[in-house]
Amino acid sequence: MLHGLRTSVLFFPLWLGYIFVVDAFVWRRAGNSLWSRSRKRFVLLFCFSAPVWWLFELINLRTANWQYLGRELFSPVEFNLLCTISFSTVVPAVFETAELIQSFHWTQKFRSGPRVPATPGVFAVLFVFGLGMLTTLLAWPKLFYPFTWISLVLICEPINYWRRQPHFLQNLRDGDWRIVVCLALGALICGFFWELWNYYSFPKWIYHIPGAEFLRIFEMPLLGYGGYIPFALELYALKNLLWPNGPRLEQEFR
Repeated sequence: MLHGLRTSVLFFPLWLGYIFVVDAFVWRRAGNSLWSRSRKRFVLLFCFSAPVWWLFELINLRTANWQYLGRELFSPVEFNLLCTISFSTVVPAVFETAELIQSFHWTQKFRSGPRVPATPGVFAVLFVFGLGMLTTLLAWPKLFYPFTWISLVLICEPINYWRRQPHFLQNLRDGDWRIVVCLALGALICGFFWELWNYYSFPKWIYHIPGAEFLRIFEMPLLGYGGYIPFALELYALKNLLWPNGPRLEQEFR
């Protein structure tokens, strides 16, 4: 662990460097990247990312699944400002990593997979289940905290469908699982590095996950890494809901 508060300002440049390095690899392999396709949208993706993660922080006020050590050493304004700057890297990191994974030819085997029904009835059922999960999560957070990483995607996907905005179920309807696989793996890779770099940092976050406090890899219990998979889909669904004209990952999956 580095002594003092030096790591409080290093999270953003560390992840900014990661994002640019991955973007360069994507451009080298695919001939285009989030940065090269639109620098304006690339920058705005950081602005979009911060409030999206603050949404999960609001949910965490109820679930208390993670806490930040060292926050008492900052004023509320300082802490929230540093957090906002750091949170701005979450979505760009996941999306860039997903695009890098997609640039490998082995992902093409997921282009013809099982077809998932995407009918109006299915979307209605998903929406009801999503609302139910969010309600039970807020009512009984100690029991239903895993719904943090599932409920929002079940709510957002039907809304995106009803508003005729991009949604990943339209890919699954055609048997194309690439966007789901690449997003999921992208979030898992980012999750590994988030936990790795957090472990020796200060300030840092730690977890309180009832029933899963075992087999930790860094601060995160092993089972907790499973949450990164639906989390990636939530980010994608939220992007399509709140910013439908934002970076279009699916154009790389044609």
